[in-house]
Amino acid sequence: MRAQGHAIGRRRALAATLAVGLAAGTAAACGGGDDDGPEGGGVLKGQTVTVAAIWTGSNEGAKFKKVLDEFGERTGATVTYTPTGDNVAAYLGSKVDGKAPPDVAFLPQQGVLVEFAKKGWIRPLAADTQATVKQNFFKVWQELGSHDGRPYGVYFKAGSKSTVWYRKQAFTDAGITAPPATWADFLKTAGTLSDSGATPLSIGAADGWVLTDWFENVYLSVAGPDKYDRLSRHEIKYTDPTVKEALRRLAELWGRRNYLAGGANGALQTEFPASVPAVFGASPKAAMLPGADFVASEITSATKSKIGQDADFFPFPAVGAEPPVVGAGDVAVAMKDTRGAHELLKFLASADAARVWAEQGGFVSPNKSLDLAAYPDDVQRRIAKSVIDAGDDFRFDMSDLAPAAFGGTKGAGEWKILQDFLADPSDVDGTADKLEKAAAAAFK
Repeated sequence: MRAQGHAIGRRRALAATLAVGLAAGTAAACGGGDDDGPEGGGVLKGQTVTVAAIWTGSNEGAKFKKVLDEFGERTGATVTYTPTGDNVAAYLGSKVDGKAPPDVAFLPQQGVLVEFAKKGWIRPLAADTQATVKQNFFKVWQELGSHDGRPYGVYFKAGSKSTVWYRKQAFTDAGITAPPATWADFLKTAGTLSDSGATPLSIGAADGWVLTDWFENVYLSVAGPDKYDRLSRHEIKYTDPTVKEALRRLAELWGRRNYLAGGANGALQTEFPASVPAVFGASPKAAMLPGADFVASEITSATKSKIGQDADFFPFPAVGAEPPVVGAGDVAVAMKDTRGAHELLKFLASADAARVWAEQGGFVSPNKSLDLAAYPDDVQRRIAKSVIDAGDDFRFDMSDLAPAAFGGTKGAGEWKILQDFLADPSDVDGTADKLEKAAAAAFK
């Protein structure tokens, strides 16, 4: 069972370090809301629904608690919540072994859903929940929540990895009036920043998942969604011309040593959390930071910069015909065949449930029925809109879909090969050969 790099990095970057227990109280159902939510009238009064997920602390954990509170108020259920820790799969596996799995669990990797479905640890969605999912989610999210054609999960929380965060003052000082939209513009912007005396990029390359995110964005834009899917399943080789083209494009930027804070060696010694204050801290070392939407939370918690005022983002630029939208998500599944589990999943598939967290901030929903006005500020609305606008062209983080030996192991596989490529981006063909050899061994 894998602990994916992006998930671990995300949890470390967000400062939620204390696992806390949360409990949603018992109350009479209040009714109202969307027609696609759970039945009202206290249908679960006297019943307890157990939930397990990774979210903790006063940020994510407290916000998720309000979602569970709303469910409890509508149904009369008592909801108990237990944080899993970073290794969700191992935690849930131990609960299955102890014959005490939660009613509902949230999985941060699609591969874990497939693994659990194969083992018979999760239950297919009820018919009414399937109908709600079909109404509110694009096909790509329905497929990500399925295995062998059977729907198991509801993607409640999404994340976009196709954002580039920048310090607004650095752009102003360099005379840059508009963020870049294409790769050519991105290179030009980097050059303009460099000429103005600012180092363009901060890269936390000590965490290999940071570099897989770079590759996935460039590859999706260069090759398109269909080839992205085929490469994610290793149906085409990493020696394919599209892979080499993506590596060449990365080399155009990574090969400019003065474009990287600390040069290549400095980047390779910088873990992701340290790359954020390198752009937005009191003594900035760079102007831009490609990273996921959760960077916003790290900016506000680790620096004095304010989102929208000091810091902003632009979509990852289009390298090919279309800009990429790559991301991840947390999927809710039923580990018990109880009414409480199925009612909660139906609620989580509704726009009402998404709205509860969206209004608090720090959240992106893949639910297309959620009104974007629910988000508390323009920056979060723009991020959420990019995920929804991508529709069925949204693609899940490729390294999360690969075997851990290739896509999720520190010092090995794709992580190590891309780190070596950042150190010396001159050998595109050799790097493609190394990627293919490692992928072929992992996908056996």
